[in-house]
Amino acid sequence: METAATALTFRDATDVDVDELVALIESAYRGDDSRAGWTTEADILEGQRTDPEGVLEVIKSPDSRLLTVERDGRIVACCQLKHEGENAYFGMFAVSPQLQGAGLGKVIIAEAERQARDSWGVREMQMSVISVRDDLIAWYERRGYRRTGRMTPFPYGDERFGVPQRDDLQFELLVKELA
Repeated sequence: METAATALTFRDATDVDVDELVALIESAYRGDDSRAGWTTEADILEGQRTDPEGVLEVIKSPDSRLLTVERDGRIVACCQLKHEGENAYFGMFAVSPQLQGAGLGKVIIAEAERQARDSWGVREMQMSVISVRDDLIAWYERRGYRRTGRMTPFPYGDERFGVPQRDDLQFELLVKELA
């Protein structure tokens, strides 16, 4: 019987993965392809979600890792883990839209938390989520994350983060204690 965790390989991304990772991240969040999954931001943001320079910066950063998830030799998901003292930051999370809704995200976030805890001894995982993404925030809450009410402004005018389709976007900090 196949499960979400069947034959997954977790590894750190390298320079040669950049183009494939950019394509994955874009497909999970932007444009019509993203509508195949439930994590799309296509109704609130147009334009790019990331670019090769942004992905390479995460790969090269000494305090950051881009955890890449493969199945059958193909990258199907990724997430950023960044060491920030006693905390880790979780970001750039993308699962192939065709594989969303099958439990893969739960397996990946649990592994990311385990790796951050075991590698860095961190006590808390943090992330920023666009505050109007109620369905996504609810998914993270079911994984043990809690809303803090701490908001940071969306970078309006910086198209590296997309072209907003609404004027009420901001990021909310979510946190989870790691036992």
